[in-house]
Amino acid sequence: MNAYTNKNLTRTRVRYGETDKMGIAYYGRYLDWFEMGRTEFCRASGKSFTEWEAGGIMLPVVEAHCRYKSSLLYDDEIEIETCVSNLSKVSVVFSCKIKNLRTGKLAAEGYTKHAFTSTDGKLLRDGNELEHWLEKILSQES
Repeated sequence: MNAYTNKNLTRTRVRYGETDKMGIAYYGRYLDWFEMGRTEFCRASGKSFTEWEAGGIMLPVVEAHCRYKSSLLYDDEIEIETCVSNLSKVSVVFSCKIKNLRTGKLAAEGYTKHAFTSTDGKLLRDGNELEHWLEKILSQES
């Protein structure tokens, strides 16, 4: 499955501790904001990551990419747009865009790819409850 239109929007602010000496958001924080976006995507869709993990399904990151477009400064309000851009029996890709609400500019875009694994780290190869749940949510948008 590819090219979904689902999305969730999450807002937050760049905190002082997330900036460097120049007051610019540290590049590593963008992956934290991607995590915030995918966590809120699942929560808004009806199940939190905590619930999936309690059910024995883990989502380790196996790939991450971020393209930086414009700087974010301390106290900028940002909006994180998160969607599922690819879903297979063994993995899910969450794509993110981070927008600076003060300037209206796209600050960054990227994705994280997650494998579906058991709590002991074994790849769940034949589908699983989370994959089926995501598939159902995504099919409702059609």
